[in-house]
Amino acid sequence: MIKYISIMIVSGLILSGCSMEAKTKKVLTVNSKDVIILAMHGVPANDTPEEKVGEYHKLHGMMKSAPPHVIENIQYHFEQLDSLVRYWPRTPENDPYYFGTKKIADEMAKKTGATIFFAFNEFCAPDLPTAFQKAADHGAKRITVITAMLTPGGNHAEIDIPKAIEVAKKVHPNIEFNYAWPFGIDPITDLLVNQIASFIN
Repeated sequence: MIKYISIMIVSGLILSGCSMEAKTKKVLTVNSKDVIILAMHGVPANDTPEEKVGEYHKLHGMMKSAPPHVIENIQYHFEQLDSLVRYWPRTPENDPYYFGTKKIADEMAKKTGATIFFAFNEFCAPDLPTAFQKAADHGAKRITVITAMLTPGGNHAEIDIPKAIEVAKKVHPNIEFNYAWPFGIDPITDLLVNQIASFIN
């Protein structure tokens, strides 16, 4: 079943000293074969042992910059630590970021009528490959990835997520992948200005 969702985007324009509203109507069309994946940063649960998180950070840096023979020696231990940190049990108390992400995904599902999964770039499960596989198992024919990391130049949004999508295209060649990024500067600043106005007006 195809669903049509109309989204009204309102931006303020100043012309000759007069405030005017410009309205752009965008129609989001989704069907039962669409899956949207919300890709977020991820944080360690706050009760994960500090020494394990510290060791994880150290090895994570080495995995990016060390010579190949060093990476080979530490990779198994790094993967063990990565699994421990990612799969540490989550509660609203020890990881409000995880549950905040879930709330956003739930609201997106209500407003779009689409199937929404979420994933994290690091520190928390599920990761993007797992979310892509979940979407494929769900019967997805089109996967659209969106992130709340809005600012241009961020490593996750600009490098890590596109890399994960390129790998997924090879793993799931029958699925269409879209990455709804980058965000325009005007929509970002409109969002921030509106948020400021809600607190000081």
